[in-house]
Amino acid sequence: MKNNELNSKELEALRQIRNFVMHQGRVPSIRELMKALGYRSPRSALILIRRLVEKGFLEQKAEGKFRLLKDISNSENVAQTVNVPLVGSAACGLPVFAEENIEAYVPVSTDIAKKSYKYFFLRASGDSMNMAGINDGDLVLIRQQSTAENGDLVVALIDNEATIKQFFRSKDAVILKPKSSNPIHTPIVLTNNFLVQGVVELTIPSEV
Repeated sequence: MKNNELNSKELEALRQIRNFVMHQGRVPSIRELMKALGYRSPRSALILIRRLVEKGFLEQKAEGKFRLLKDISNSENVAQTVNVPLVGSAACGLPVFAEENIEAYVPVSTDIAKKSYKYFFLRASGDSMNMAGINDGDLVLIRQQSTAENGDLVVALIDNEATIKQFFRSKDAVILKPKSSNPIHTPIVLTNNFLVQGVVELTIPSEV
């Protein structure tokens, strides 16, 4: 068996980890993985995690937490994928795609995430874009770029927080509009030299 090939137990552990990352935005703890796999002892789950680290599927970060680096690819017949970072809420003024924000890597087909572009995932928060089909907890695939066309759904960094809104540029200003059933959300008006962080490509509902 090649170093990066997985046995059945390792494959199941990787599937459980991948599903946990998609829904929770992080790799499960040893005990969470133990329960998901139906084990009675955390030792078996720990052994599997160590094997996945050795084979390059997981990475252990400096603070001890783990990060998903790549997903299952057992056959030449499976779709080609690229690893897209999940960057959470991207607070604290950092660029949304900064290394410090990365929670995990999510494999995405190259038919969707074109190799000529850079992409990242954000986890949507709140209901300001629910009328656009983006709900609380959804994963949103963003194509990284600094420009947008009127009507595009974009990611903007406003007051040190990443926000998703609909983009409109007028002669004198940029307007970021919510698309929400909740009237509490109002447009954001910015100067005309404002740059977006990226454009929404795809939304993965949280219940998937």
